[in-house]
Amino acid sequence: MTRKDIIVLPNPSLRQRSKKVGIISDDVLSLISNMQKATLDWEDSRNHEVGVALAAVQVNALLRVVIIRDNFDDKNNRNFGVFINPQIIKKEGSIVFDYEGCLSIKDIYGKVPRYEKIKIKALDITGKPIRLTATGFLARVLQHEIDHTNGIVLVDHIKNDHDAFYRLEDDGSLIKLDFEKDIKNNKNLWS
Repeated sequence: MTRKDIIVLPNPSLRQRSKKVGIISDDVLSLISNMQKATLDWEDSRNHEVGVALAAVQVNALLRVVIIRDNFDDKNNRNFGVFINPQIIKKEGSIVFDYEGCLSIKDIYGKVPRYEKIKIKALDITGKPIRLTATGFLARVLQHEIDHTNGIVLVDHIKNDHDAFYRLEDDGSLIKLDFEKDIKNNKNLWS
């Protein structure tokens, strides 16, 4: 797979709930490998962004599979952790607003509210149960990707906050968008 296999809004699959993985078959392992290739190809095409994570639905596979970069700060580390059937079991702490982007929403960022600490359970690539407490950016990423498995995209969290939308410029800066002019009637975001 390549970045061209990553679907974007308004593709209707992004609004569907993904199915639980029953057996980690060769097809699921192949999907995971292809998700990593697509994410890295996307990253290689972008000057100011890192391919942090991807949910299977983003390559049009409606399975509850998520990959997350092992090291967000080292672009040379191209390894990913795998979370199969991830589920948030506890949300804790304050709600923090911070910038988020999405490989399925081109050049639009949002200042999205997320819990600062969560606990999840999932299966790893071998089927072994995982329990993880995540804080900070990892907690944000997990919430974003688990949302994808439930048919939710970041704009759904900020649709009523007209000051939360930004665009990534060619120089890597974010500029605030005018909701009425740039966002409200953008059918690609609201389908």
